[in-house]
Amino acid sequence: MINDRLIDAGDVPLAVRDFGGDQPPLLLLHGAGGNLAMMTTLARALRPNHRVITVDLRGHGRSGEGTWTWDAALGDLAAVCVQMEIERPAVVGHSLGGMLAALWGQRHPEAPGVVSLDGNPPPTGPEQLPGLDPDKAAAELARLHAIFDQVEAQAGQVIEADQLADLVERQQSAARDMGANEKVWLEGFRRNLVHQDGETSTRPSAATTTSLRTLMNELDLGPVYTATSCPELVVLATRNLPQQEPFAELYEAHRRFLLEQVRAAGHPRYIQLADASHAMVIEQPAVLAGLITDFLRSE
Repeated sequence: MINDRLIDAGDVPLAVRDFGGDQPPLLLLHGAGGNLAMMTTLARALRPNHRVITVDLRGHGRSGEGTWTWDAALGDLAAVCVQMEIERPAVVGHSLGGMLAALWGQRHPEAPGVVSLDGNPPPTGPEQLPGLDPDKAAAELARLHAIFDQVEAQAGQVIEADQLADLVERQQSAARDMGANEKVWLEGFRRNLVHQDGETSTRPSAATTTSLRTLMNELDLGPVYTATSCPELVVLATRNLPQQEPFAELYEAHRRFLLEQVRAAGHPRYIQLADASHAMVIEQPAVLAGLITDFLRSE
């Protein structure tokens, strides 16, 4: 039986969804700007072999607001384990959730395994774009970060009442374009809406978005991989999202950097997933569930 509950993690209440079962426990973490509902299809694919527990990270979905630091988020996950009475869970995350999975693995050598599904910080310097002319790399990074500035400026915006229906319709269209489960997609969209004082706004808030962007820009996963002793799998994207196409050369170069980084660390196993973009959780949930289960069984 699927069970939703709100647990006490100290300063921040955390919303969790337990997919049930008596199989080995697995925490499944969403990306920045997402929530636990967006992991539903992958969770269902994993459920035959794992007791899957999804979590709204702080500042997302139905969880409370709170200062965002890596330590705080990892403490939240530890609180989930205590409150849900699970020991030594595998941790699997997408995007921001993948970065948290990597950090969990570094700090928990007893973990049966951690999996990062394209959980990589964005490129911030020309040295992270091998093969690209440094001047062109700097110019492309400036152009890309101007886009990120616009996204950050729109975070937490209020949605006018007469715009909500149109926004829902656009979300339905986006789900169809991606081949996603429309019901799951809309639950994820609605779960990040906040209704307060007669207004509807989006989560995460502007403050949380700014904090997350700073944290991800400053994170270097190379030393994290090197310092991790528990089994670790990194699944890398191999193609661009449509919105990444205007920066195709930049993202191709950054994928080369990510591959070099994980190879240089020596420890994690890695897979370059064929025909997968950063949206691999939506594109290939059954394939990912098989990879994750096989990896955890082999360790």
